[in-house]
Amino acid sequence: AVIARDAAFDGRFFYSVETTGVYCRPSCPSRRPNRANVRFHDTAADAERAGFRPCKRCKPGEPSLAKQHAEKVAEACRLIEAAEEELKLDDLAASVGLSPYHFHRIFKAVLGVTPKAYATAQRNKRMRDALGRSTTVTEAIYGAGFNSNGRFYATSSEALGMTPSQFRSGGSNAEIRFAIGTCSLGSILVAASDKGVCAILFGDDAKSLRHELEKQFPRACLIGGDPAFERLASEVIGFVENPQAGLDLPLDIRGTAFQHRVWEALRRIPAGATASYAEIAEAIGAPGSARAVARACASNRIAVAIPCHRVVRTDGSLSGYRGGVARKRALLAREAKS
Repeated sequence: AVIARDAAFDGRFFYSVETTGVYCRPSCPSRRPNRANVRFHDTAADAERAGFRPCKRCKPGEPSLAKQHAEKVAEACRLIEAAEEELKLDDLAASVGLSPYHFHRIFKAVLGVTPKAYATAQRNKRMRDALGRSTTVTEAIYGAGFNSNGRFYATSSEALGMTPSQFRSGGSNAEIRFAIGTCSLGSILVAASDKGVCAILFGDDAKSLRHELEKQFPRACLIGGDPAFERLASEVIGFVENPQAGLDLPLDIRGTAFQHRVWEALRRIPAGATASYAEIAEAIGAPGSARAVARACASNRIAVAIPCHRVVRTDGSLSGYRGGVARKRALLAREAKS
């Protein structure tokens, strides 16, 4: 960690140098010391009790730079979430004491999306909430912070997956075709709107899977028993059983800008291979956002087609999966054999 100057270990331990009398955090940019002169300490207090003073370059007695950045980004996020209208970049940066360029860079590094994309996602979230409470769609649009109807309608289908009026009525009149079948991994539900497949879910029984779909679209017209659609569901099940068959389906993907970037990166992982959350973060140009990548994977409702099961921890071990870790392990084992 010291040789690599790995900031991930900052705060976990400290090291001191006998010849200089100072102690540092692992990521200190100072010249690497001779190993024979180095001692390790669990805390900064331990190092100071041993007679060492804090390094003036890495300032180990203060919060790490990564933590300071995270705190500033968190403060900016709170301002964005509380604002009734979109805040200007210059104003946001000034509010946390940074230049616009530096603020934009660390915001994207921490969260994986730009301040503008985060603000848009928050407005879309407020819009979804407001559509269920407001008297009219127009009232909900302005209440969510959009400056005009046109600005919202330009992206409403991507944000909502249907027209605002349909979303406001809980998906009323929106047709969602679905089929529930069984495979070697248990029960599987496949659902699609007129735009494409919007859900592929694994579960232990058909009842709980249908209930989950109903929660998403409480007043949508759910259509089951469609022979043509059941053939599509059979194609998905066939892919689960035999990854070599491939799967090429139109998808109705709904999520934030950051989630879209993560999910697109997941679709580029070939069958039989895996990638870590950190590697996906690097691939989308957002190093340091591994946790946000993990949250995006957990939010994925289109299993297999968006293969979040191919994402593992840095050490190769398996972490959580919406369909259960046992199914994740089985999917990976099956793909490795094929």
